[in-house]
Order: sequence, then structure tokens, then C-alpha cells
Amino acid sequence: MEKISWKVEGMTCSNCALSVSKVLEKQGMKQIAVNPLNGEVAFENATANGGVDKARKNIELLGYTIVSGEEKTGATAPKSKWLRTTKQKFFFCLPFTLLLMAGHLGMTFGWHFLHNPVLELFLCLPVFIVGMSFFGKSAINSLRTGVPNMNVLITLGAVSAFVYSVIGLLTANPGMMFFETAASIITIVFFGNWLEDVSIQKTQKTVRELTKEQKVMANMIAYDDQHNENIFPVENTALQVGDLILIKSGEQVPTDCKILSGDAEINEAIVSGESLPVYKKQGDTIIGGSVVSNGTLKCYVTATGKDTVRSSIVQMMKQAQGHKPPVQKLADKISAIFVPIVITIALVTLAINYFFVDGVTFQQSLMRSIAVLVIACPCAMGLATPAAIAVGLGRAAREGILYTDSKSMELFRNIQQIVFDKTGTLTNGNFVVTEFESSLPADDFKSLVFSLEKFSNHPIAKSIAQQWKTSKVMKWKKVEEIKGIGMKAEDKDGNIYLIGSPRIDDSVQGAHHLYVKKNDEIVGWIDIADELRPEAKEVIDYCRRANIHTIMLSGDSYAKCKAIAETLGIDEVIAEQTPQQKLEKITQLANEKPTIMVGDGINDAPALAKATISISLSQASQLAIQSASVVLMNSGLTKLPLAVQLGKKTYGTIKSNMFWAFIYNIVAIPIAAVGLLTPTAGALIMGFSDVVLAANSLWLNYKKVE
Repeated sequence: MEKISWKVEGMTCSNCALSVSKVLEKQGMKQIAVNPLNGEVAFENATANGGVDKARKNIELLGYTIVSGEEKTGATAPKSKWLRTTKQKFFFCLPFTLLLMAGHLGMTFGWHFLHNPVLELFLCLPVFIVGMSFFGKSAINSLRTGVPNMNVLITLGAVSAFVYSVIGLLTANPGMMFFETAASIITIVFFGNWLEDVSIQKTQKTVRELTKEQKVMANMIAYDDQHNENIFPVENTALQVGDLILIKSGEQVPTDCKILSGDAEINEAIVSGESLPVYKKQGDTIIGGSVVSNGTLKCYVTATGKDTVRSSIVQMMKQAQGHKPPVQKLADKISAIFVPIVITIALVTLAINYFFVDGVTFQQSLMRSIAVLVIACPCAMGLATPAAIAVGLGRAAREGILYTDSKSMELFRNIQQIVFDKTGTLTNGNFVVTEFESSLPADDFKSLVFSLEKFSNHPIAKSIAQQWKTSKVMKWKKVEEIKGIGMKAEDKDGNIYLIGSPRIDDSVQGAHHLYVKKNDEIVGWIDIADELRPEAKEVIDYCRRANIHTIMLSGDSYAKCKAIAETLGIDEVIAEQTPQQKLEKITQLANEKPTIMVGDGINDAPALAKATISISLSQASQLAIQSASVVLMNSGLTKLPLAVQLGKKTYGTIKSNMFWAFIYNIVAIPIAAVGLLTPTAGALIMGFSDVVLAANSLWLNYKKVE
């Protein structure tokens, strides 16, 4: 199925997102994700009958503007229409509304010339027309989709005040004219929407900084027909995979690349959150957007454009924002029925005040009913979750923590145990051969081991292959990796070679780390050493303080795992496990209680997928980014406590946002119903409600995290 991404402009709340989702569902689209904060809409086209075109047309009928991926990246930006933005609409309506309000107050201050019914009508008309072209059009089309949005309430309030005032004008009844009320409702809601846009843009700040396409100059290396090296400047957007580039001290890395020669200190704060430079040498990969602090490098380009690590991180953040945590489902259900409920309450308010409350006239009852319509705010409930998630994801990204699934933020609050892989997670993954013995000559044994291990991606195999690299390589007729055991190969003479853990032979007692077999005979063994990560002890201590049960899950021998566990203070050891056994064990643990698994994101991918929350330690590889719900970028285990705490703090912010959103409506609607608020005051308060939630969400940026 074709995957489609749109940018939909004009969405302001969860109701808008629900309306867009419903249109897409009716046209048969699948895997729909709509983010009301940034307007990102993603879905899969499961139709072959023009469903996408119909969906586009129906969404635009709702009053939204769709910008496709191609249009966003085009060279020529479309010209903005007049009165396209809420800011423009607000400033257009403001002078007319101020004159109307001055005329209304003129009865007190002597400005009688402005309190002319015909003049008030003509002052109100431009505001009313602009308001209805936006709110009215959106309201009518939202009713067609079956998900009425908040613009229905605004439209009903403004139209009621305007029509009632026109009737008063025609019947020459000055007491029935409230043109200033109709104009002020529209103007103040535009003002509130503008403030909301500004507030939401702040919550999106980190993502916008990452998505900002930075065009920098790159020093491209080319060779002439005499094989002389020439260097000339090009924009990074012109680079292609395989191009050679020179990066000097102080320059920004133009795109993802691999070092061919040289070494340097690289500031990778753009993805790791760490301002301290990282040492990089020949063969290491460096990430586009990072900065060479000291050194000069010759590199070749490994990825450009959407294929870079930075672009992958941005895409993951956008997808995470589009995911709805379980707590959002309640708000969505209420938002879907909120508008009909408020309209019912407004009608009941009108009836009760007029028929059952002594001394209340029809126009007073109508004003109270209108106040109920305009003060109710489904937006607050709809924005409570996405606003908090946007800020939480942004702060995490700045700290070098990538949440690929926002649902994990809610799940962190229930976590009771953390399972750690040993190799490459609790240890640094850099192995050194400490001792070996073989019945073969030493050089032949090393050549045999290198010829086998160079085909493996396991950290131990890669370390040994790096140390024992030789030009004397054995040729294999067949070679394969046996998961959880080691490498197996067959030469041209039919000899079978095997290298791996003590499990390769039942007669082995496990005294050494690796054994090598030729056919059925042990021909040698290897002992290796792996250093513990310096931050591992501190992280385990944090888990103990937080009453989180810790487990080490490893394929290594029980004795070696137990020794490490005692050094670090880990509560439980599960050793000598194959990848399949790891998968089964994680499944069992996650079924018993909420469980985090921390692994390297490559060898542990199947087990990671079964954990309640999967956390990957990453060197910013594409595979690691895609294999876990949380990725710790280039900082080992250091950021694990911060990731847990940020998840909990974000969920706490969501809960407080939801509380204020519900309390606001529960308190404000009755106050308006009994006449303690005018429609104008109600519109103003409604406009500020979203700003309060955005401010509460932004406070997450400054909350102290242990």
C-alpha cells in the first residue's frame, strides 16, 4: 500500500484531527495518524478508485489547506492568501470591534454618535463575514463529517447574537441589538487561536530546529585525468552517496559519512545531547549536522537527504507525536460528543432562564446561552496530551534520548523491573583477547579464527577479527552463523569448522570463553576480557533507589554473569540463554509485570520487541533507531535514569493538563449559565484556556529531573 504524508494547515484542536481522520476513514485509508499540533497527517492508501483525491477535496471543504510532500519541498513557495492566518484575521477584525465596543460604552461616556444601529450593523458586517467564512464554513463541513468541532459553538454564538441584533434593528428595538457581542466573539476567538498557534509553535521548537534544512558548503574531493586531487566547494544538498569530502576543524559535517583517513574530536550534541567532543578515527561513522571540534578528516558520503540519521530521528519524533497514548482515548471520546452536549446545555440554559427564573428577560437568557456556547472549549481536552508529548519529546531529544513511540511515556509510570543484556550494554563491547591455546601453530590458529569471525556481527567476533586481522584468509565453501552458538564453516575439502561458546560441544566444561573445533575435535580455546561501562554501577544504584528490580539476561556462562552482577549489585541473573530462550524469557517477564529491556538494538531486537518498553543503546545506526521504543544516543547507559524520569514527568504533565481541561469546562459552563459571565468575557476566557495548557506543557522543559 502507498504511504502518503500531508501537511494540513488550519487544524487547531483534537476535534479537527478527528474530523480529518473520519474523512480519511470514509475513503478507505488505513494506518491513519493525525497530529493537530504540527498538522502532520500520515496514512496508507488502500484504494484504487481515486480515494485520495476525494479525501483531499473533502478535507479542504472543512476549511483546511493541504500541502503535499512535493509541494513542501518545491523551489517556489505558494503566495499567502490575504487573511489566511488567524493573526491577519484578528488584526483585520480588531478596529471594527473596538469601534463597536466604544459605541456600546458611549452611552456612559457621551460617544453617542457611535451608538447608531445602522452604523453598528455596517461595522459588524466585515467582522461577521470574515468570521463566518472561517468558523461558519468549518462548522458546516464538520457537521457533514459527523464530528462537529468547536467552530460549531462559535458559529452558533456569533450567528445568534447577530441575527437577534438584526431583528432588533428591523423592529426598532434598541434593547435587542448586540452587534458588539457578535463581533467581539469572533475577534476574541481569532485572538485566542493566534495565541494558541504561538504557544504550540513553542512546544514544537525542538522538532522545528531539527527539521530546519541547513544548507552548508562541503569541500568535495575530485580527481582529474592525471589523478591529481582537486577540492571545490558544493552545497551539501548536491552531495551523493559515495562522494569524497574533506572536513576541516571547526566545520559542520555536511551529511552522514564514514572516515577514510584522519582523526578528530566531533561534537555530536545534535543527536546525543552531549556537548563534550567524541574522538573519531578511521572507519568510524559521523553524523550530518555534528561539528568537527579539532582535526581534519577525509570521508566518503554514506547517506543524504531523508536517509540520514538526523532525518530518521526527525521522522521518528513526528511519528511518536502522532501516536496516541491510552490516556488520550478518553479525551477523544469526550471531544467527539462534546459539541452536541454543549449545544444541549445552551438550549436548556435558555429555556430555564427564560421560563423558570424570575426577572430574567429573553435577551438576558439568550446572552447566557451564547456565553455557554463560546466559553466551552473542547480544544483544551484535545491539546492536553499532544502538547505535553511534544514538549517531552523535545526535551528528551535535546538530552540525546529518542522516544520512537510516545506510548512508552505513559507506560514508564508502571515499570517494576529492568532487564539488562550484558555484552555491549553493561559492558562496553570492546573485547580483548587475554589468552589462547591451540594444537595448531599460532599464526594458523589466528588465521582460522579471523576467517570465521569476520563474517559475524556479534561484538565479540568483531573485536577478535579486528585484533587478529590478517591477509592470510581461509576460503570457505559454505559459512553460516548459528544464533546463540557461533560461526560454522565448511572448506573445499569438506572439513567442518566451528567457533563459539562452550555450548558447541557437550564435553566442554566451560572453563574458557570460546572454543574452536575442526570436525569433531577441539583445536583451541580463547579467553577474552570485556570492561564494564563506567556508568553501569551508577545506573543500577538508581534502580535500587527507585525500587526497580534489576535482571541480567545473557548468553554467557552463569559464573561470569554472576561475578559481574555482584560487582554492580544486580538483583537476579539469567545466564546461558540462546536468543530464542531470551525471547521466551522476556515474554514471560513482561506478562508477569511491566518490564523494560535494555539491549544493543541489533542482536537483541527480537527480545526487545517483547518487552513492555524496549530501550536500545545506539551508535546512531538506522537499525538501532528502528528496533526500540526508546533509543539512548551515544551515551551508553548514562541517560537511562533520565529517560525513565522524563517519561514519568511527561505523563504527570498530561494528567495535570487533563485535570485543568476538565475542571475548566466543569466550572466555566455553569458560571456562564447563571449569568456571571458575558459572551465577550466567555470568549476571552476560552481563548486563554489553551494557552494555559500550552504554558503548563512548556513548564516540563524546566522541571527538575533526578
